[in-house]
Amino acid sequence: MRTLCSSTLIGEALLVLFAALVAMQLSSVSTATVWIVSGIAMALCVALCGMINRPGAVQIGWVLQIGLIASGFILPTMFGLGVVFAGLWWCSVHYGRKVDEFKAARAAAEAGAAVQA
Repeated sequence: MRTLCSSTLIGEALLVLFAALVAMQLSSVSTATVWIVSGIAMALCVALCGMINRPGAVQIGWVLQIGLIASGFILPTMFGLGVVFAGLWWCSVHYGRKVDEFKAARAAAEAGAAVQA
């Protein structure tokens, strides 16, 4: 799960950077505001990469996804991109947990077979 979620978060950090560059040119919001909000979002993405297996990290990730979608009020294309990354986040969490459960079950079966041998 850690690998999938981290990949999604790094992709999001890059997306936020590129969106900030576009928002500075298109938006009526000040440049400082764009960079402060973008910087916080990018820092949160990178920080979450290291905290994926800790309690509450997935929930913080969901808050980040909602914030990304809400940033569509500043830059309308972020609505669509936010939904895409929210879907990627869901897939990363869902399938990452399934892979982790499969690996744990396989390790337990191998340990049980080793004990019997």
